[in-house]
Amino acid sequence: MTNPDWAEPVIRRRLAVLAAAVVVLALVAWRVGPAPDLPAFGYLAVVGVALTFIDVALKRLPDPVTLPSYAAGLLLLGLAALFTDRGGARFTHALLGMAALFVLYALQWLVAPNQIGLGDVKLAGVLGLYLGWLGLPAWVAGVCAGYVLAAVWSLALLVSRRATLRTQIPYGPFMLAGVLAAVLAYG
Repeated sequence: MTNPDWAEPVIRRRLAVLAAAVVVLALVAWRVGPAPDLPAFGYLAVVGVALTFIDVALKRLPDPVTLPSYAAGLLLLGLAALFTDRGGARFTHALLGMAALFVLYALQWLVAPNQIGLGDVKLAGVLGLYLGWLGLPAWVAGVCAGYVLAAVWSLALLVSRRATLRTQIPYGPFMLAGVLAAVLAYG
């Protein structure tokens, strides 16, 4: 029996997701090293790749993937805090980072709901948790990197006339790329 016409693209897409997850996970593991917070950042790496592919394909960040990441991040970073020097302070910074980035994106959504999706707001809290764990310089760098990457991509699309000012782009991948950059720089 031959494969249906849809099977080959699905297989290629799954292999692309798997390959990207392996690369990102390897980079994160290399940067974080054998530290108590490696499971937390490993989780974020794998979920981040999945969310990137989903957002690019569907322009959505699904709650069944995003919302459990709050519990997973809090649990894994909370456990890491027990075995990390100044773990309590780092976990407090993680909570503050989570709240601050959630509020920042929620305000953006309230001011310009056509420019940012509610899924981005929900993802922001998760990303703020991890960036906060790394400290204020990493938090600022990760947030700014996401904005800069999205701006560069958008300008490239506008200049190449592949988009207009009304074109919506998935923003989650840029948020996640900014966090990955911060992890690689500060992890």
